Amino acid sequence: MKQLAAFDRVYFVGIGGIGMSALARFFKFSGKQVAGYDKVETALTQQLSQEGIAIHYEDLGSDIPSAYQDPVQTLVVYTPAIKELQELAFFQAHSFTILKRAEVLGALTQTYKGLCVAGTHGKTTTSSLLTHLLTQLEVGCTSFLGGIASNFDSNLVLHAQSPYAVIEADEFDRSFLQLSPFAAIVTAADPDHLDIYGSQEAFAAGFRQFTMRIDPKGFCIQKEGLQLQSLAPVFTYAIDSKTAHYSFINLRYVNGFQVADLKIGDQVQEGFELGLPGIHNAENALGCIAMLHCLGFDIAALRPALKSFKGVKRRFEYHLRTDNLVYIDDYAHHPTEINALISSVRAIYPGQKITGVFQPHLFSRTQDFAAEFAQALAQLDSLYLLPIYPARELPIPGVSSEWLAALTPIQNKIVLQPHEVLTALQKPQEGVVLTIGAGDIDRLVGPLTALLQMQTLNR
Repeated sequence: MKQLAAFDRVYFVGIGGIGMSALARFFKFSGKQVAGYDKVETALTQQLSQEGIAIHYEDLGSDIPSAYQDPVQTLVVYTPAIKELQELAFFQAHSFTILKRAEVLGALTQTYKGLCVAGTHGKTTTSSLLTHLLTQLEVGCTSFLGGIASNFDSNLVLHAQSPYAVIEADEFDRSFLQLSPFAAIVTAADPDHLDIYGSQEAFAAGFRQFTMRIDPKGFCIQKEGLQLQSLAPVFTYAIDSKTAHYSFINLRYVNGFQVADLKIGDQVQEGFELGLPGIHNAENALGCIAMLHCLGFDIAALRPALKSFKGVKRRFEYHLRTDNLVYIDDYAHHPTEINALISSVRAIYPGQKITGVFQPHLFSRTQDFAAEFAQALAQLDSLYLLPIYPARELPIPGVSSEWLAALTPIQNKIVLQPHEVLTALQKPQEGVVLTIGAGDIDRLVGPLTALLQMQTLNR
């Protein structure tokens, strides 16, 4: 394959995706001409345009901008989420170098010491925290993130001198098998993307293949219980564990912060304050601590950075926090993630009513985990279900939000169209309101925040 540096310009098919946009920014900052296509205009594509990246929203077919019609000069990067596009067909027919996003990231992991974060849950938060910690340690890194990290207000972090690159290792479409990590954290391996893998066994095999790709001179950091083998040394982490190499014990809340004591082997260091609430976020922090400790960094130096971590947009993101009403938006789209979200809210706000607005993501995921979704959503006091967000899929007969609602054993539940949610929540709310999902439910966040703020002012 031709070296990435040999191309003068890069064209992105599906440039508005969170992972694709990070790469687009990276190449732009590297001095290359960058342009691309996406189906719809979003706040993120608007930002890319303001940064000097030319974006259009119509399928131009062979009428690609003239600057990108030379296959010698132009690298084409595409996302597997786009199945059919005349532009992509043009590039394929004219001998362009065409790479998946994961293949580009794979090439970059051979340029840097790749610190990769894999797992069906927690990838983005863990990657963002690892980036924040390395930055605060003044070592820095170049990071390609699957969300907008609040400490950086970006999904791309650049550092000219650091040898490290932090990269999310995405299991979708087996993308993480393109990477060559120096070291990796594996947060979870709960079955998902069965439309791609075909079975839970094949999904588990994918993770086993990933950990075998880690450099034997590096490290494999994994949540205790995963039992993934690697040619690299394996270290485990878990909450309240007597057998993991790294553990947080005595989790508690002090002055609004989650606090834990760190146990490494037989040694205990007390009073680590964490910037984010929830057991799952304590686990994410623990994985980062294990990684940095294995890399030789001083754990004591991490204390202020752990406390100052602000999280990631749409991951337990507060939009309203008053004595009577709290509004949190979260990207959770798997039953395990929804369980973690609601259990964290219950721990922080005991006795409070929790109202959830959930948009299922993918017909296949809803079908595969319907019972688990129903059990997780049943922990809510009230549930508003939006229609399933299809993403890359066609509908599956019989699989719908009405079907999922019927399976969910709570009284207060209803299926609504997105535009009906604000009307349904016009009545003054109390307790905690959650918006949950990975589709386009984020479009409701601004209007819903304004509505709930108005309710608090009128109390």
